[in-house]
Amino acid sequence: MEKLALLGGTPVIKEAAPEALFKWPIMTDEDYNAAMDVVVNNKFSNTDITIKFQEEFAAWQGRKYALAFTNGTMSLTAAMFAIGLSEGDEIICPTKTYWGSVSQAAWFGAKAVFCNINDMLSMDPADLERCITPKTKAIVVVHYFGYPCDMDAIMEIANKHGLYVIEDVSHAHGTLYKGKKVGCFGHIAAMSMMSWKLFAAGEMGMLVTDDRKLYERAIAFGHYERNNEKFIEECEDLKDYYHIALGGVKGRVNQVCSALARVQLKYFDERCARIREAMNYFYDHLERLPGLKPLRVDTADGSMMGGYYSPHIAYYPEQLGGLSVTRFAEAVTAEFNDAFKCRAGGNFCLHTHRYFKTFDPMHPGVPKQDDGKEEDALHISEQRYCISAPWFKHYDKEWIDRYVQAFRKVTENYAQLLEGDTNKAQGGIWYGAEADRKAPKKS
Repeated sequence: MEKLALLGGTPVIKEAAPEALFKWPIMTDEDYNAAMDVVVNNKFSNTDITIKFQEEFAAWQGRKYALAFTNGTMSLTAAMFAIGLSEGDEIICPTKTYWGSVSQAAWFGAKAVFCNINDMLSMDPADLERCITPKTKAIVVVHYFGYPCDMDAIMEIANKHGLYVIEDVSHAHGTLYKGKKVGCFGHIAAMSMMSWKLFAAGEMGMLVTDDRKLYERAIAFGHYERNNEKFIEECEDLKDYYHIALGGVKGRVNQVCSALARVQLKYFDERCARIREAMNYFYDHLERLPGLKPLRVDTADGSMMGGYYSPHIAYYPEQLGGLSVTRFAEAVTAEFNDAFKCRAGGNFCLHTHRYFKTFDPMHPGVPKQDDGKEEDALHISEQRYCISAPWFKHYDKEWIDRYVQAFRKVTENYAQLLEGDTNKAQGGIWYGAEADRKAPKKS
């Protein structure tokens, strides 16, 4: 029996990995020169570079229209405005996701209704119809951690009930579902392109759609400089409101980010292919270990992980003597010698936050939902466990094998960790408060 590093043993990894193994985004002189052209020529607030990128991105994504915003949250908000989300509506979203997927619905007077996730941490179509009521307007589909949702089943349910589908592609740029890019199934899609994402362009969001009217409404929401007769062709109800952003926000992206995005797009597919080579090798080995199920697709039907953004592994404590996910993550981190912090839980489930229970900007002080009923139905999602994994940017067998060995060592010696293992929580994080790993108190 080999003593685990968490308990005083020798860690598997003893020195820092090569910087290039994890470095992201990859920025070169071409990126620098593109950004400096905007700075030197004072083109921050123009739109010429942005419009070029929108055309290029729409062609790459495979949709008719693309519209750039300041960030992903803004693009998702514009998507909600575009579909006409309004007071009294309900919008369904998986409970395990970043708050920006659905929290802005409150400002339209709408209520977020949460759906369970399946064992791949994706929206569970089997639970979706439970959430539908006569007030339901739309479904937000989140391709969480880059894993594509079951779009056939979700679109069948949405079409049956006449619901809009908004795809949140923030984790899944370039991911394929049965040979087709995610973001091409719903009525409209939006995504983040901030500096930590797979498609990293500084701070940026994109909205894509094939529907001209949805596109025009998204323009009118936050692009006042294009809310005019040149761009608004089909939405007659918008023509009395030219030249003012109907969302009350200035949502267009600055052109430093657009310039970076144009360069990043040129090399995106090539760089993602290198990531897939590395991550597939890594996951091929992790799949052989008990208690772990890497989040990746079966490629037999043409599906493909884009670039494994924020890679995570489903964790099954029952296969490791009931060892908690938090204790397992601590042990793996110790074997990494803090070269990578293995985190438990991903995002906390949104239904546990008071925001979605009591915060109502339209009617302050009025409870939004029946807490008990909601939490009983979503208990399944609170029992889905996961841990983060290293995100390798290129194939390096020697180094990847070391990280595999760290996981293997913990799974083979997990019994050492059972004594004193009292924290059985799912784990997770509210991003923006990274020092506080505790889940909010239920109330």
